[in-house]
Amino acid sequence: MIRMLTILTAALTAVMLTLTPPASAQSWTTPALGSDLRTDLLSAIRPHIEWALGAPIEFVVWEMRVKDDLAFASLWAQRPGGGEIDLHDTPAARYEMLDPTVGDGPTIQVLYRKSGRVWVAVHHAISATDVWYAWEPMCAIWQPVIPDTCAF
Repeated sequence: MIRMLTILTAALTAVMLTLTPPASAQSWTTPALGSDLRTDLLSAIRPHIEWALGAPIEFVVWEMRVKDDLAFASLWAQRPGGGEIDLHDTPAARYEMLDPTVGDGPTIQVLYRKSGRVWVAVHHAISATDVWYAWEPMCAIWQPVIPDTCAF
């Protein structure tokens, strides 16, 4: 039931973001499916998520935004082919880094910065229950890719 609610919430969020008219000041872009940029961003977060949730991981991209050397992604982690990840049976749960009874399942939010030619996953959260990046120090840097979050 919780998984179904999480999936429905994610689907509604994705639909709302799709139907929301773009802001006139919006200047971020979404990397195309299969593009090198999209692959580079997913590759930058993959080791962190595989370490926490166990390998192999496949991502469902809910949202990905890029502006210059900054990026944001909202993702869903699953096993290849769509297999569900049991958060109780992950390294993060075993090491008590993640409480599998709390949160929004294998959801992931990532803030990236490009360093030279490499994208770095600077901050990320798994199964967050709040918008942890809606914080002035984060907005001071990543506002170009999360302007809706930083409009306070």
